[in-house]
Amino acid sequence: MSTGMIIAVIVIVAAVVLVAALLTLRARGRHGGPDLKRRFGPEYERTVARHDGDTQAAERELAERVERHGGLRERPLEAAERERYADRWTAVQERFVDAPREAVAEADRLLAEVAGVRGYPDGGRYEEQLAALSVHHADHVDGYRRVHRVAGDGAVTGANGSGSGAGTEELRTALVDARALFDDLIDTGGTTGRHRAHARAGSASGHGHDHGDGGGRRSGDTEGTRTHAWSFSKSHPKES
Repeated sequence: MSTGMIIAVIVIVAAVVLVAALLTLRARGRHGGPDLKRRFGPEYERTVARHDGDTQAAERELAERVERHGGLRERPLEAAERERYADRWTAVQERFVDAPREAVAEADRLLAEVAGVRGYPDGGRYEEQLAALSVHHADHVDGYRRVHRVAGDGAVTGANGSGSGAGTEELRTALVDARALFDDLIDTGGTTGRHRAHARAGSASGHGHDHGDGGGRRSGDTEGTRTHAWSFSKSHPKES
């Protein structure tokens, strides 16, 4: 084969590779948004809002989360572990009546611990842990975000004695919302994030999956978490 023919073959191959790359990029551009919306659900909208409506910036962040954490495999919990963690959460709820701020801080630590045991980045790397959880538990990760924030508010209040920070009702709501993620993490037979899109689609058509808690709550049914049997009493807990 002459030198000219070799050069021609190289040029043709390079052109084919370039066209294939362009087609791949276009396909990602067409489907990336809808796919990310289905996967992340409410977390998608929160991320767009945090980027001041810049959808492209939000989708870049979410795509990076999937790239970093999409391959994570959750370690199953033994039955004894699940029971132990469930008992600890019950104790947190009982403590809330007399010491709401301390109870919320304990719930924050417990979520971080359980997530670490399941194979997520440890609680000392909160932002990275939250990002990983958002990939696999997008429907409920905001509950962890809320309880972590108000727990931090409580720590600041305790330090300066200013009396500022979250009120009792905000603390209660944060704890109730965080329970949904806790249920996901200890329910090792539940639906994980890589199946959330299908579960949400099925729920919209009336064929959603039960969450496995015996209460008929489906994945993504955040309103159900507010009225579920474990939603503890609102009756005037004492401020700590």
